[in-house]
Amino acid sequence: MSKPTFWDKPEEAQKIAQEASNLKKKIDHYQNLVSRVEDTLILLEMAEEENDLNVLKEVEEELPNLKKEVSDLELKTLLNEEYDANNAILSIHPGAGGTESQDWASMLLRMYTRWAETHGYEIETLEYLPGEEAGIKSVTLLIKGEYAYGYLKGERGVHRLVRISPFDAAGRRHTSFSSVDVLPEIDNEVEVEIDPSELKIDTYRSSGAGGQHVNTTDSAVRITHLPTGIVVQCQNERSQHKNREMAMKILKAKLYEYYKAQKEAEIDEIKGEYKEIAWGNQIRSYVFHPYNMVKDHRTNLEEGNVQKVMDGDIDSFIQAYLKHQKK
Repeated sequence: MSKPTFWDKPEEAQKIAQEASNLKKKIDHYQNLVSRVEDTLILLEMAEEENDLNVLKEVEEELPNLKKEVSDLELKTLLNEEYDANNAILSIHPGAGGTESQDWASMLLRMYTRWAETHGYEIETLEYLPGEEAGIKSVTLLIKGEYAYGYLKGERGVHRLVRISPFDAAGRRHTSFSSVDVLPEIDNEVEVEIDPSELKIDTYRSSGAGGQHVNTTDSAVRITHLPTGIVVQCQNERSQHKNREMAMKILKAKLYEYYKAQKEAEIDEIKGEYKEIAWGNQIRSYVFHPYNMVKDHRTNLEEGNVQKVMDGDIDSFIQAYLKHQKK
C-alpha cells in the first residue's frame, strides 16, 4: 500500500493554493507600483528639463494615488495572521440605556456599512432586531471581501458616545455604550468539534421592519452551545435549513475565538501575566458635545471631524491599530 502524500489531503492543498494566490497578488501589486513610480520619476525629469507644465500637472495628479496605494500595500503586509484574509462577521449590541444606546448602535451600523461600501465589500445581514422606539437591539453582518476580517478585527470592543440626546426633552448630555464583536468567517474544513448533543436548537418566526420580507413560518434559528453558553441566531433566509447552516457557521467561528482566548489566557498565566478578556473594555470614544472629537484609547489617535468618521472614514483608526499591534 502506497504511503499517503500531501496531495491526498485536498483541504490542505486548497489552503496552500489560496495562500500562494494571495502572495502572488501582493507581489504583482508591488511590482506594478514600482513600475508606476519609475514612470512617474521619468515624467518628472522630462517636465523639469522641458519646463512642461502639462506634464508636471500630470505628475501632481498621480502622486496622491501612488501614495494611497503604497500605504494600502504597506497595511496589507501587516495582515499576516491565519484568518486575516477572510470575510468578517460583525455584530453590534447596545449597552444599558434603552433607546439612547440602541440609537447609538444604529449609528455604528451605518458607520460600518458606509466603510464596507466604500471599500467595495458585499454586505449580508444575518440577523437584525430593531429597537422598540428607535435604533437596534442587535445586528449581525457578514462582510464579504478580501481581508475584511483583517481590517475590522481591531474594531472589537466597546464604543462610547457622548452627545446631547435627541430623546431627552431637557437637552441633557448622555453617555451611551455599544459593543462591537468581529469574527472571521471560517470555512467548513476548519476543525472545531461540535457535539450535536451539546446543542439546543430553537426555531421562531423572524421579525423585521415589515413588508414582504417578514416570514410567516418559523424559519429563524437560534442555537445555544450548552457547555459555553454561546448563543447564535440567523433569520436572514426564508429557508430554515439555510438559516441553520449559517448559524452553525457563526457558532463555529465563535467557538474558535472562545477556545483561542482560553489558550491565550493559559499561556499568559504561565508567563505570569494577566490579559483581561471582557466586554467592558472601552476602545474608542465619540464625543459630539461639548466638543467634537473621536479618540482611540489604544493608539491615542484623535480625529476632530466626527461626522467624517460616522460617515465611514475609519481607515486612519484601522491603520493606527494594526501598526500599534506590530510594534
